[in-house]
Amino acid sequence: MKQKKRVGVRLLILMLLVSLLLSACNSNNGNANNESSGEASNKTGKSEEVSLKMLLIGSKPADYDLVFNEVNQLLKEKINTTIETEFLDWSDWSSKYPLKFAARDDFDLVFTANWAFYHNQAMNGGFYELTDELLQTHAPMTWKAMPKVSWEQAKIKGKQYMVPNNNQEITDKVVMIREDLRKKHNLEPVTNAETFAAYTKGIAQNEAGMSGFATAAGGGYKWHELDNMLLEQQNEWKLVDPNMPFAFKLDDPAGKVFNVYDTPEFKELLVYYKDLADSRVWSKNVVNSKNEVWQDVKAGKAASLKGNLGSLGFQFVEAQRDLPDVEMSIVDLTPDQKKTASISTQNGMAVHATSEHIERALMVIDLLQNDKQIHDLTMYGIAGIHYEPLEEDKYKPGPDRDKYAGFSNWGWNSPLNRTEVSYPQEAMEIETAWKEKIFNYPLETFVFDDQKVKTELANIGNIMIRYGVPLEYGLVADPQKGQAELISQLNTAGIDTVQAELQSQIDAFLENN
Repeated sequence: MKQKKRVGVRLLILMLLVSLLLSACNSNNGNANNESSGEASNKTGKSEEVSLKMLLIGSKPADYDLVFNEVNQLLKEKINTTIETEFLDWSDWSSKYPLKFAARDDFDLVFTANWAFYHNQAMNGGFYELTDELLQTHAPMTWKAMPKVSWEQAKIKGKQYMVPNNNQEITDKVVMIREDLRKKHNLEPVTNAETFAAYTKGIAQNEAGMSGFATAAGGGYKWHELDNMLLEQQNEWKLVDPNMPFAFKLDDPAGKVFNVYDTPEFKELLVYYKDLADSRVWSKNVVNSKNEVWQDVKAGKAASLKGNLGSLGFQFVEAQRDLPDVEMSIVDLTPDQKKTASISTQNGMAVHATSEHIERALMVIDLLQNDKQIHDLTMYGIAGIHYEPLEEDKYKPGPDRDKYAGFSNWGWNSPLNRTEVSYPQEAMEIETAWKEKIFNYPLETFVFDDQKVKTELANIGNIMIRYGVPLEYGLVADPQKGQAELISQLNTAGIDTVQAELQSQIDAFLENN
């Protein structure tokens, strides 16, 4: 009897062992299947060599291949990955960018921003949804370093489609002028819209072959270069979207939107623009111009340009290096007005919805933002050639700096960014003053869903090209009649429908936040 019991116990133990063994095998097979359907066959998910395709905007730098050859060596070593990049030139990126998505082109990583189709492509299924789990697992450094509010600002309808840059910027615009020419012609110091007009007209009248202000409408719908400062900043308005003529007052808690073209302020500004156009401050062919405005200034073809503070600061440094006989000055035309900071979607990187390497793409973004060696390379080029590193957070340009510049590597701006040692003191003073005036408003994170009014928006865009751009650049003989015609055409295009939909969404947003 005891012998039978011992046999039974042995059989039971044997069955349990077999069961556990089979369970372990099934579990291993399951992991193997999961990894083969993705890209990992080990815990790090890096065993398979992968080549990713990246889409960036801007002209391809001359030394891009030289720099990214080193970047790829590091990526290969760290995550068994390399990158190939396609560039969409500044002159036509806005038309080609959406076509890449519509055609379902083969790419994995892509620059995007609130001014570069982020919302549209997210709503149209162009970007892969990035869950918290994906980000925590495959972009852990970014997940830890990024402020929570930045992640929240980048969400659309509660879902994440972008890894935003981790570097807050103040969005107000400034101008850079030829201070040497101002002094040469004894013109009043530039401090506001009126003195700026006097300066640009004085240059146009006294410097042969030089315009007072560098601008290029580029043949499409685009706000006048100066509208940012003289319409929005001056009046403390905020555009809801750069592709729509709707704004709200920064200090309006109700967020009531209005058509900026149908305001007394715009009417007055048209007189200002007409005066500048008649004074030959810019070319009468501006509507069709695709000039690079900074290159026009460097070449002595224009005496001022507009930009954000950071960009003009770097161009100031470039001018000091390349134009030793030229004196530049950076000016805030609206120093007393409220200042606004960019939300995190000002620049960022997304993963294409068709990518077969989601995890690896996120690993690359993680390194671009947070690995100092890779970040320095991709932002500044090769040390000793394109830049000289100084301390941990500063640099000076190298002999070939111009051969690695001018593209959307700001998509991975982060706290690792360096500061140019000769960055102008006046720009730093402006920035310091601005930080004390940053105004946070309820609609900072609002994003308009245009799905219901796409037809009307297309019509409005066409009207702007035909009627708005020439009017803004002072090419219409009677600005008052031109404004009335523009408003009439916008009404026909359905602007009231868009405004009603926009206001409805704003009201709902404010109610729930």
